[in-house]
Amino acid sequence: MDLLAPLLSGLALGSMYGLIALGFHITFSVCGALNFAQGTSAMLGAVLLFTLERTLGWPMLLAAPTTIALCGLYGLLVEGLAVRPFLKRKSDAWLMATVALGLVTDNATLFLFGTEPRSLSSILTASSVSVGGASLGVYPLHLLIPVVGLATAAALHWISRKTLLGTAILAVAQNRDAASLMGIPVSAMIAAAFAVSSALAGMAGALVAPLFTIQPDMGVVLGLKAFAVAILGGLKNPWGIMTAGVLFGVVEAASASVLGSGYTQMLTFGLVILALALRPDGLLGRAEVRKV
Repeated sequence: MDLLAPLLSGLALGSMYGLIALGFHITFSVCGALNFAQGTSAMLGAVLLFTLERTLGWPMLLAAPTTIALCGLYGLLVEGLAVRPFLKRKSDAWLMATVALGLVTDNATLFLFGTEPRSLSSILTASSVSVGGASLGVYPLHLLIPVVGLATAAALHWISRKTLLGTAILAVAQNRDAASLMGIPVSAMIAAAFAVSSALAGMAGALVAPLFTIQPDMGVVLGLKAFAVAILGGLKNPWGIMTAGVLFGVVEAASASVLGSGYTQMLTFGLVILALALRPDGLLGRAEVRKV
């Protein structure tokens, strides 16, 4: 049982990173751009859920979907202000623009929410899971998060491979001008990609809110780790991203349990560097074939 608790905790933590990282996959697959405000969206998920449920007294069943929807609207704001103007000019300045917008949102949240860390109680964290009278050392929420993460990755894989929408996304990714000539609403699809991207990050933030202390600067670390997971898993492979997320989370939780929290960042990111040195295209990624 000593190692089981860190393993299950790491599985939940890694699935949360994977959910945020799937947002990078979605926007990159559609338009080749990355939303570097993903960490901010995850922070907003936690902060908005706390505000709606604890401050305003909304029931959780109403507060949770509203939180995810508001994070999706934030994604539309990111696309409209920080991405679309630069994509139209075929400029890569969207990279710094999304970072800047994320920082503006972080500081606005800091002003409105305050600097004091908050905690959010949940029925899913009221008591630990027990098997045969022995506690596993984790809450039911730890077991729910991987289920949500894997189901999301499966849904994205199915949509991209088996649906007309997936075919349209592939067309937009390969050639936006040609896709537009074929009647595909390119601008709407790019905007929708950013909305879904931020909604996934917001869902991840809302899921882990009862497990973390909620504060406006939490998104910086979450976004950095999620981006590392996205690169490690392969930006074009949702299953690779979830696999990398789980591995990242398990290593982080296990190292914190065995070595102490002071070594986790050094060990996890060191392993990311080593893995990318051996597999530059990600754990389950494939090198892109370019026709010349």
